[in-house]
Amino acid sequence: MEEFKNIAKGSFEETKVEDGFLILTFQNEKDVVQVLERDIDSSFIQFHFCLKGSSQFIFNNGNYRLTIEDENSLLLYNPQRDLPIHLEVNPNSWLVTVLISIKKFHGLFSQEADYITFLSDDNKDKKYYKDGHISPSMAIVLNQLINYNLNQSIRNLYFKGKALELLSLYFNRSEDANIEQCPFLVDETNVIKIRKAKDIIINRMAEPPSLQELADEIGLSLKKLKEGFKQIYGDSVFSFLFDYKMEFARKLLEAGNDNVNEVGLKVGYSTSSHFIAAFKKKYGTTPKKYIQSLN
Repeated sequence: MEEFKNIAKGSFEETKVEDGFLILTFQNEKDVVQVLERDIDSSFIQFHFCLKGSSQFIFNNGNYRLTIEDENSLLLYNPQRDLPIHLEVNPNSWLVTVLISIKKFHGLFSQEADYITFLSDDNKDKKYYKDGHISPSMAIVLNQLINYNLNQSIRNLYFKGKALELLSLYFNRSEDANIEQCPFLVDETNVIKIRKAKDIIINRMAEPPSLQELADEIGLSLKKLKEGFKQIYGDSVFSFLFDYKMEFARKLLEAGNDNVNEVGLKVGYSTSSHFIAAFKKKYGTTPKKYIQSLN
């Protein structure tokens, strides 16, 4: 017969650094197990760090448990389904969790580093776990996130800096930063082709090729182009292109050298009405009103 556990409900201390970027902390200083729950959708990568004590992640209504021990980290990622947090935190345990969207994660790296892909062909369609040891330098940052003593007005700025420092330390483990250990550094040949696809649609944004034409030009199947582009840039090919075109158009409008119709033509809209509608969809205002707001 299973032993009855004394369990209480707990809650994370949550800091939203910016859209798609959150930090959760929790200290269980009680003498009972505390349960933490939070919905997380499939667009997020989860980095969990246990400074002391231990906790268990509960999946599939209790049918599967995954333990995280003190001084250890756990990366959770599942692109196919939402992965809500259901944690049982043992007494005298401290946890820090960084949640970051795929899109935001890639935005942290320079363009020259966009070879960082998400999961090998074997792993990309299923849940992925990566455990690791918390280094002394990571432990310092984690303790600073839990034991901060600062004015609330700078809390978000402080947490953002510390979270970025933590992620940089996490991915800078020279002793094990190889393809077998890190799921983000695989299949570089295909990644180069995906980067080429991005350059092609940007350079020809006024008259972009179809997806099939693009796939043929870079030498990938249509399926791999779609999947790879989504993994690397966090968006579909044409959704990415739309965002790029609108940002490019916005900068042209700010420069003031072209009228609205000319800007629309440069980014691929044959009629100004279509361009105005697209711009309004993206920014919530018309190009003309946007120009007026600048003045």
